[in-house]
Amino acid sequence: MTEVISGVLILIGCGMAVIAALGLIRLPDVLIRMHASTKVGTLSCGLTMAAVAVHFIELAVAVRCIAIIVFLLMTAPIAGHMIGRAALRTGVPMWRGTPRKDG
Repeated sequence: MTEVISGVLILIGCGMAVIAALGLIRLPDVLIRMHASTKVGTLSCGLTMAAVAVHFIELAVAVRCIAIIVFLLMTAPIAGHMIGRAALRTGVPMWRGTPRKDG
């Protein structure tokens, strides 16, 4: 039964990673791309780590997986914020065809 649960979690995590990759390709704006990469990327990595914790039913592996998920949840929003801030400060156009407002 744990193989089925871990397999489903891995498939959902891979699906979320594909959605994040499509978002990086298809979305028009730096800020929206940043949102796709941080939110969905964190979710896909978290689901994959949950699958690893379910598959290897050991306390040491589960603790490591939980630590990785917590680390991702703490660092991904900060990294996304820094990417958006750097894009804004360097003058990257935010929307296609829309002039950037300085100020």
